[in-house]
Amino acid sequence: MPNPKRRHSQQRGAKRRTHYKAEAATWSTDKTTGETHLRHRAHWVEDKMYYRGNVVIDNTPATEGDKK
Repeated sequence: MPNPKRRHSQQRGAKRRTHYKAEAATWSTDKTTGETHLRHRAHWVEDKMYYRGNVVIDNTPATEGDKK
């Protein structure tokens, strides 16, 4: 693997890195709940986890009628 013969200055590396920029995260609105969330991520609303408008995990407490 080739290595540089001489050391590069700090300024040279800084010039290269000037084009590295952080991008703002993209937010979306869920079509069923109306909540805003990060794109391509599941999000919690009222003890339920939603992904692409569908309930993935439901953590609501069970009632007496649900135990049968």
